[in-house]
Parts: sequence; C-alpha cells; structure tokens
Amino acid sequence: MQTASVFSFHGGIHPPENKTQSLRLPLGRPSLPTELVLPLGQHIGQSSRPLVNIGDKVLKGQTIAINNGFLSSFLHAPTSGTIKAIEERPIAHPSGLSDVCIVIAPDGEEKWRTLTPLQDWNTLSKTDVLAYLAEMGIVGMGGAGFPTQVKLQGAHKHPLTHFIINAAECEPYITADDMLIRERTIELVLGIEALQHLVEAEQVIIGIEDNKPTAIAALNKVLSDRLSNIKVAVVPTKYPSGGEKQLIQLLTGKEVPSGQYPADIGILCQNVGTCVAVHDAIHLGQPLISRFTTLTGDALKAPQNVEVLLGTPIQHLLDYAENDSKKLKRLVMGGPMMGFTLDSANVPIVKTSNCVLAASKKELPQPAPEQACIRCGMCEQACPASLLPQQLLWFSKSQELEKAEHYNLFDCIECGACSYVCPSSIPLVQYYRHTKSSIREAREAAVKSDLAKQRFEARKARQDAEAAEKEAKRLARQKASASKSSETKKAAPKAAPAAAATTATPAGDESKKLKIDLAIAKTKLKKLQKQLLEAQENEHTEEINTLQLQTSAQEKAVALLEEQLAKAEEQLAKATASAPAAAPKAAVSDELKKAKVDVALSGTKLKKAQKQLAESPDNAELQAKVAGFEKDLAAAQAQLSKLSADAPASATPKAAAPKTAVSDELKKAKVDVALLGVKLKKTQKQLAESPDDAELQAKVAGFEKELNDAQARLATLTDQAPAAQPAAANAGDELKKLKIDTAIAKAAVKKVEKALKKAEDLNSPELDTIRQQLRDAQQRADDLEKALANPNTTAPSATPTASSAPAPSQQANADKQRKIDLAIAKAAVKKAEKGILVLQEQGQDQAQIEASGLPDKLSAARAKLADLEAKGESPAAAPNNAESTTAAPDEAALKAEQIKKQKIAAALAKAQINKLTKRLANSPQDADSIQLEITAAKQKQQDAEAQLTKLQLAQVTPSQDNTQENR
Repeated sequence: MQTASVFSFHGGIHPPENKTQSLRLPLGRPSLPTELVLPLGQHIGQSSRPLVNIGDKVLKGQTIAINNGFLSSFLHAPTSGTIKAIEERPIAHPSGLSDVCIVIAPDGEEKWRTLTPLQDWNTLSKTDVLAYLAEMGIVGMGGAGFPTQVKLQGAHKHPLTHFIINAAECEPYITADDMLIRERTIELVLGIEALQHLVEAEQVIIGIEDNKPTAIAALNKVLSDRLSNIKVAVVPTKYPSGGEKQLIQLLTGKEVPSGQYPADIGILCQNVGTCVAVHDAIHLGQPLISRFTTLTGDALKAPQNVEVLLGTPIQHLLDYAENDSKKLKRLVMGGPMMGFTLDSANVPIVKTSNCVLAASKKELPQPAPEQACIRCGMCEQACPASLLPQQLLWFSKSQELEKAEHYNLFDCIECGACSYVCPSSIPLVQYYRHTKSSIREAREAAVKSDLAKQRFEARKARQDAEAAEKEAKRLARQKASASKSSETKKAAPKAAPAAAATTATPAGDESKKLKIDLAIAKTKLKKLQKQLLEAQENEHTEEINTLQLQTSAQEKAVALLEEQLAKAEEQLAKATASAPAAAPKAAVSDELKKAKVDVALSGTKLKKAQKQLAESPDNAELQAKVAGFEKDLAAAQAQLSKLSADAPASATPKAAAPKTAVSDELKKAKVDVALLGVKLKKTQKQLAESPDDAELQAKVAGFEKELNDAQARLATLTDQAPAAQPAAANAGDELKKLKIDTAIAKAAVKKVEKALKKAEDLNSPELDTIRQQLRDAQQRADDLEKALANPNTTAPSATPTASSAPAPSQQANADKQRKIDLAIAKAAVKKAEKGILVLQEQGQDQAQIEASGLPDKLSAARAKLADLEAKGESPAAAPNNAESTTAAPDEAALKAEQIKKQKIAAALAKAQINKLTKRLANSPQDADSIQLEITAAKQKQQDAEAQLTKLQLAQVTPSQDNTQENR
C-alpha cells in the first residue's frame, strides 16, 4: 500500500461534526414497507421511460424503466410484487413538486430474476462493459446522480493521470460512506479495480478524512493483503473537502479551470457507493436497487445507518429509528449544510439519498432575520471556490445576470460556507440558486428563440421552393404551348422532327422539376443535420430522437430524388438523340437569344456605370469599368450581328444591325460630350478657387480639347444619321414636345404663385407685376393644355426658331471660355489684394510687401483682366440669332450667380449671429459691444435676405428662351 501527497485549498470551515450519534449502532436493515414508490427521475438528465403497466407482476431486479436519451438511466424493481400504480407522487426535491412514479406493492417473496454476472468483464471491450453498467442503472451516488456510463465515456476524451475515489464525506451528521467502507471493504476495492480497468488512469487515490480511523484501517488492511497499487490519502477534516474540485486540489494540487470538467485536465472522480454498485453489477449481476443511508437527528431515539431499498417511504424509516414526533421540528434530506427541508415524510428514498436528518428545534433553530451586509469579508475568506460572495450577492439582488455570470457564479458549489460564517445572517446560497435559475431560464428562452427563428427560415425556404416550383411549371406550360403553336404553322414534312422535339420537352421539364426538388431536399437535409448536431452538443435529448428520425427520412427522400433524376436525364438524352433535325435549329435560336440577352445586360451595366461616372468624373476605377463594359457591349453586339446574319432573313432584317450600330455610336458620343462637360466644369471650379495652380490649368486645357473633339465627333455622327424620319415618328416627337411644354408651363404657374404669396407676406411694391406674370403664365398653361387635348391643332410655340437651332457653335464655346478666364482673372486680383491687405494689417512696411511678390502678381492679374475685358467689348462675329440664343442663358447664369452670392451672404450673417450669441453667453462682461455686433449682423442678414427675395422675384417669369432651354 502506498500513501499520497496532500495539498490544501482556499477557504473552508469547521462546523460541529455530529457523526458519532449514527455510528453507535450496527448497520440496520428495515423491513419491507407496504409499498415502494420509485420516481422515474432519480438522476440528472431525462426521466426514465416505463416498461411496465398497472397490474404487471415483477421480480426483484427486473427492469421496469429504461433510459430516455443519452443522459438518462435504467430503473429496476427493488423487490418482487405487483405494479400498483403509475402516477404522480410527492418526491424528495427542494421545489416540493410531484413527479411520475411507479408504485410497487411487495409480495414479500423477495424472488430475484435470473442474475447474469459479467464474468469476462476484463476481456470484453470497454464499450460493452459501459453498456452493461448503463443497463444496471448505475449512477453517481454521492452528488447529483450523474449516469456513470456517461461520465466514464467523457473520461476517454483525454488521457487520465488520476482516478480519485471520494471517501471524504465532509458534511456534518452523514456517516453512510464511513459505514459502507467498514462493512463492504473488499467489494469497494474490487469495484475500484474494475473501474480502473475501464479508465486506465496512471494513479488511483482514495481520499478520506482523518475522522474515520476505522474505515482507514479497514482499507489499509485489504489493500496490503492484495498488494494493490491503490493509494490512500488521509486529508484533514475541513468542510467542504468532499467537494469534487476541492478534493482534486487536495490530492493533486491542480485546480479545475472555470467552466471546465475534471476530465479536461486528466482527472476522474467516483464515489465509494458507486464503486460498490459497480462491483455488485459486474460480479453479482445485481442492479442498483438499494443504498446505505444515514438516519440521524435528536428526534430519533435509535439513530443509525441502514441499507434501504430504493422507493422506501421516509416515514417507514423514521418509524424504524423510533422517531419522537414531539421533538421533530424539521425534516431534512441530506446534511445541515447542503440538504433541503422536506414538507412531508411520505416521500421515497432515491439513488442519491445519503441522509435523513430528523432535527429538533434546538438542533436546527430558525435562522436569524436577514440584516444588511457589513462588508466584513468573512464570506470571501470561507469560500472554497475563491469567489467573491459579496459581489455576487449585489449582482443577484439587482438581477445583473451578465455580471454575476462574469464573476463565475456557476463555479459556486452551494456548500453554504459563506452563509454559515455571515454575521448578518444573509442566506447567500439561496440568492445564488435563484440567480442561477434565472440565467438558465434566459438561456432556454434564447434557445427557444433560435429554434423559432430556424422554423421560420425553414418555412420561408419551403414557401420559396414551392413558389419556384410553381413558376417552373408555369414556364414549362408556357413553353409547351408556344412549341405547340409553332408546330401547327410548320409544313407536313417537318412533322416528324417536331414530334421528336415535343417528345423531348416533357422529359426536359420533368428533369428540371426533379433538379429543383432535389436542391430543396438537400437544403432541408443540411438544416436538419445542423440542428441535430446542435442538439447533440447541447444535450437536448428530447430533440435528438425526433431530429434523427427526420434526418433519416430526408436522406431517403434525397436518395429517391437522385435516382428519379438519373432516370429522367437518361430519357431526355434518348429523346434528344432521336431528334437530329431539330437540335441545330434550336441551338442557333438559343444562341441568338443569349446574344440578345448579353447585349441588353452589357448595355444596362454600361449605363449604370456611366451614371456613376457622371457623378464622380475623376474616379479611375469607374472609368476603367466603363471602358470594360464598352468592350463587352461591342463584343456582344458583334456576336449578335453575326448570329443575326446566320439566322433566316425573315427573323431579323438586314438593315437593323447597321442602324443599331449607328444609333449606339451616336449615344456613346453624346455620353462622352456630357462626361467631358462635367469634368471640365468641375476642374474650372477648382481652378477658380486656386487660379495659380498650373496642374489645374493644364487639366482645363486638356478637357477643353477633348470636349471639342467629342463635339466634333457628335456633329459628324449627327450628320450621318438619317435626315428625314417617318411622319409617325415626327408626330410622336411633336406630341412629346407638347407634353414637355405643358409640364414646364404648369411648373412656371406654381413658381409664380409661390413668389406671389411670398411678396404678399412681405407687402412688396412689385405685387402688380407678379400678378400680371401669374395671369400670363396661367394663360400659356391653358393654351398648351388645349393644344395637348387636340394634337391636330397648332400648339402655341414659345420659340419658333429654337427647335431648329443648331448645336452650340464654336463662337459660343469661345465666349464661354472667355467668361471663365475672366472669372479666374478677377479671382486672382481679389486674392492678391487680400494678401496685401493681410500683410498691411500685420504691420509690415511697403518694402516687405514688395518683397513678398504680391504687388507684381496684382499688376499681372489686373493687366490680364483688362485685356480680357477689352476683348469682351469687341463686337461679336456671330449672327444675331446666335447672340439672341446665348444672351438669355448668360443673363440667367448671372442672375443665378447673384442669387447664390446673396444666399451665401445671408448664411454667413446667420452664422455670425449664432457665433456672437454664444460669445455673449460665455462673456457677459462684454455684453454691450457684442450686442452692437449682433445688431449689425442682423441688419446685414435682413439686407441680404431682402436682396435675395428681390432677385428670386425677378427670376420667376419664365422667358421663352428659358422654356426652350429647359426643353
């Protein structure tokens, strides 16, 4: 026999042990009760599923319920008898709720079923041995009742370094494990050896507290006789050294990380009761039908340990231990630290019932009233999990669930050490339990929400698939009807190939439908497989079985559809092979359709890219896209022209392709002119802000040259276009122009009405003029509406000669360029004057100002300005009609520029007022001077707004030239 090293853990307490009371008498064996009540949920996880019915005869050890999922267990009859009922009965649970139970009426014969020990357990595979233990109903008997086979399976994920047997039994009053070790030492050791064969750990250690000398001596004797390599580690008596993580830290010095299991660090723990149950199952063939339980407390005259059948009512055990009902004030299942109070003594013993404490009022008095936390820190010192109980209490009271979880609330083992030492009598453990349940409820709600979302998405996918299927059927019917109508027009000699093609069409439609159905089925299968995987990871056992069935059914459906699709494609291939004459023609027709589609798509992409490029002319990426789309469009048009030429003459007229090409070239030339115009305007605007920028000047010159070239190309293509259009087209154009004129006239009426309302509000002296303008505009709109109602009559024309006016001439472009140069020169003069003024304000003398070079720049700018103004005064060489054509736009542009300046002035005045108002609030000592500045700024704003209104009123009358320009 070997000894093991012992370490320590944080915290812990030393409550009164009170263990000697139940060790004075030998192990007791109560008589059979009148009925045995066996709950189906005696373990953690899913409740077992009954195999028997009311009235059935059962033998001792017979299976009466099987596992109901991965995390579940079997249940066996503790004695022979009759199934009396399967109903809800009160059970031993903190909630006090009922659960479904199988009730057996014993017959007193104690007749066993045929027992089949696992004789060759050491030669069988581990999987077979684990399955046998599951059928024997073995669960953890020292804690929550975790199914043993599940725990052993998890141990194989990582190599085990330590296999620890928990014999500490640190809870006060409880001595069931102590008595078990004394009475069944050899069975315990044999059970440990069987489990060691399954887990193959490097070391096996039995951890036991030093307050069990008799049990320690019995263990040492058996291990020495068997020359076993199992170590016995005697640990100091301290509560809760029997906790799984605390015992691991005591025996190995390792700490289980938060959120992980002992198996993750290569350690496995089992209770001594579980080891004895494993021995009985393997060597004797007996399932788990009884356990050792401590009966203790001042209300019992004969406290002792008993070997009791599962399902025995607690009242029967109290009578056996000579209960004094007058002294009994509180009945507890478990110990005083981690146990819970029972509302009734009619609840049964289950696989995890290690103690029944019948306490008197003096023994377990009512807790003192809860008081405010005094922040003494004793709870933190006592916590064996190294948590911060005080922080967790605040988070629990304020329902800050995320913070409580962040502070590792789920690492709390609910040992009660913090509540035991709290001087304010705060029931800390109860707060923690409530918060844990709230967090679990929130998680379950989130899971349900995710499942609902998945169901919604699956429903939407199903609806989309059904809609796609309907659309496919509609297209198939449409195609079939079209082919039928074309067949009726064909001559009789072509009947045979057409019949072959018609034969192939249904096969093709069926193949398409099968492909759609197969894609839908595969999508459903993937979703089911994903849901099944998530359910297995989250151990939602009630969903796993349903999802497995659904997945299997869907896999069969997918296989069936694949088989049907293969057959349909084979039939389609045969039908296609039997129609040699129809195939080439159909191929040509399909290629022609595809070419038309490519041309349309390329044109759409090109228009979209050109629109984006018009908004951002300097974007190199967009320019590259436009160039690429133009190449694609040209290639698609070439392919279309080629296929159109190969097609029959009746299908596509020969004159259509050249006309389309000319039209496309003309459109492209117009787009180029528009893009270059936008670029030129943008660059000219930048140059007006920075007149001395040589790079911008070069850009402007380049854009002007490109624009002239593009305009020349546009004029050439316009001349190449057909000179005369059909009469119907001319009539349509005239009607379109008439509609545009009517819309413009109506807009002018609305604009004048708005201006009139504003003038009336301001009581402007120009009211009469505006009213006359409104009457004129209304008259014109009425005339145009009448003309639109009767297109045969001659519509009133705004500009008789404007519709036939040529494109802007070179003289107009020159005038426009001169104005731009003039604006640039004026900006340069202003910039130089402003720079000189700034230098003067800074106190620099004339020599320093001359040295800056600004006077020279000012002189050069003024000279250039004078030269440009002199050129502008020279008589124009263009004809009178050109002058009249350009005069109105120049005047409109000038007015627009003046309106823009007044808007800017008004906005600047408003901003100045806001700035002064803030300054007044921050500097009340300068209120007088600031108030004067505010008054001046307000006056400036009013002047600017009055001037703006006047300019807008002057602009509201739509001239004939403006009408034509808008057109």
